[in-house]
Amino acid sequence: MLYVRRRILEETRAHLAREHPKEGVGLWAGRREVEALVPLPNVHERPLWAYRADPLAVLRALKALEAQGLGLLAIYHSHPQGPAWPSETDRKEAYWRVPYVIFGTDGFRAFLLPEGQEVGIVVV
Repeated sequence: MLYVRRRILEETRAHLAREHPKEGVGLWAGRREVEALVPLPNVHERPLWAYRADPLAVLRALKALEAQGLGLLAIYHSHPQGPAWPSETDRKEAYWRVPYVIFGTDGFRAFLLPEGQEVGIVVV
């Protein structure tokens, strides 16, 4: 189960709206619940259809979160042209053992990848 503060959910939606029509990407962090987000640059060569977070930005973000006593709880990204369901690319490029939250045209859902097991999200 993934617990996320309503404010973080709203900030995430705002970030992804600013990135539209490109896919947006970022990190959710916290202690027991998601209490912080870190928007990341999408450096994929085809950002309208895929994402790749800038590796240096990810490293810097993880170091900053650790300094604040926060852990990585999830990775989020958008599917501006499709459903909140993992694509084949999402599954193949899932390297982190945290939920991947996908915001699509039909809402948002979280999954453990590459398996595809859905993770519940509770807004607090």
